[in-house]
Amino acid sequence: MISAALRSQLDTLIATPSVSSTDASIDQGNRSVIDHIAEWATDLGFRCEIMPVSPGKANLLATLGEGPGGLVFSGHTDTVPYDLTGWHSDPFTLTERDGRLYGLGSADMKGFFPLALAAADDAVAQMRAGKALKAPLIILATCDEETSMAGARALVDAGKPKARYAVIGEPTSMRPLRMHKGAMMERIFIEGQSGHSSDPSLGRNALDAMHAVISELISYREQLASRYHNALFTVPTPTLNLGCIHGGDNPNRICARCELQYDLRPLPGMSMAELRADINTRLLPLAERFRVSIRNEPLFEGTPALNTPADSPLVQALEQLTEHTAGAAGFGTEGPYLQALGMDALIFGPGHIDVAHQPNEYVELANLNPTISILRGLVKRFCLAD
Repeated sequence: MISAALRSQLDTLIATPSVSSTDASIDQGNRSVIDHIAEWATDLGFRCEIMPVSPGKANLLATLGEGPGGLVFSGHTDTVPYDLTGWHSDPFTLTERDGRLYGLGSADMKGFFPLALAAADDAVAQMRAGKALKAPLIILATCDEETSMAGARALVDAGKPKARYAVIGEPTSMRPLRMHKGAMMERIFIEGQSGHSSDPSLGRNALDAMHAVISELISYREQLASRYHNALFTVPTPTLNLGCIHGGDNPNRICARCELQYDLRPLPGMSMAELRADINTRLLPLAERFRVSIRNEPLFEGTPALNTPADSPLVQALEQLTEHTAGAAGFGTEGPYLQALGMDALIFGPGHIDVAHQPNEYVELANLNPTISILRGLVKRFCLAD
């Protein structure tokens, strides 16, 4: 059984839409979610700073205590878009059935914020008793993690928060994860020349060139898989997915333009800049061979891989509290940006990643209070005075 206050906060966050999307027609702001969390944190004694990122979108830094270092409980406030077709209940109404709480963002990851606030109770009590914390506790809430990582990038640009450790509350089935792959989403654009299909010499076929490009990328994918391996990952090699392709307009015209979008997931230790340089080197002779222009460019800057050392005090503490060895995630997070700010970052939260980004997303009720207890243990270890 969870407390009435926790249930009320979960209800409120799920009922507050905050979809982020690359499609401007369905993209929404997150400011209402930020305002709710800020109000609850302020009531507990946190100092709240709301950082505007773009119109209608903001980050929240809620800090309890003073001084250097400290512990961050971090999460993103946006959700992916939704399709009503597969939902068995309203995605914006927290619905309990079969020991689960259903709703968009219940696992990924609005549901983490009420748990993080509940885990602050010992620190709040210590502050109210007039006893300072040995290091601050920070609740961090960001925007646009599901699209551009704009919120996390804004934090790096601002150089805050300054803390020592960060727990990112993505759904991990309550097991700590200290690594994840990077994420690169790229496009290759080929421009040739149109002409009548009856005479190939009248044009330069961008689709012919793209066929060769795809073959080159598949060959490169095989080479990456043979050269790089990390057994901590369920898929232990880098992946390269050919995602979508668009080209041409009619069967009796030589195709003048063709675009391919692909996704590349490097392992920790692999350089995104070197990967792009390798691909560009491979594409150059194809441009000459087919007499076309080939441009390879990122769709966004890319998210680096995360690799927090196994001997980090945060890793060791969470391994002790969960009785699980820290593993690796197949999905990306804001961890690398927090790492760039000087923090050891770890991923840990209730819920399962395999129910995220799809209808009937849920978090199990039985996991909520145990998650609070584990987070409370981290607060005791890193923030509370002896």
